[in-house]
Amino acid sequence: MTNIIDNRPSEADNPGWIEWATGLLAAVLVIGMLVWVTWEALTQENRPPEFTVTITGRQMVQGNYRVSFDIANTAPQTASAVAVRGEIIQDGKAVEEVEVTFDYVPAQSQAAGAVLFSRDPGQDEVRVRAVGYTTP
Repeated sequence: MTNIIDNRPSEADNPGWIEWATGLLAAVLVIGMLVWVTWEALTQENRPPEFTVTITGRQMVQGNYRVSFDIANTAPQTASAVAVRGEIIQDGKAVEEVEVTFDYVPAQSQAAGAVLFSRDPGQDEVRVRAVGYTTP
């Protein structure tokens, strides 16, 4: 606490209760974060990226057919240059394939994207899956 003596600020010998409370709260937060980061570092397994792709929509756009999707990385490791392939399947064969690349898909998160087909998938089966990645 600051006192004014002879028009100059002077620190009091005994800090006030609010200074003690603020210091204690800050110390608890710092110690808690250190414990949490240490716990995560020691217990988290280092699994390679694992992807789940879910188609979220289909629509025609300017002469192409867009198939929107979400890609989720459920592992604790980030992946970069994630290649996703979309295929239109007729009679068990791929009649059109397209590919899109994500710069990265962070660990335990998801991203959204779309593939553009030149032909109408209509009622045909559409497969969208991750086909490759690199580790940053």
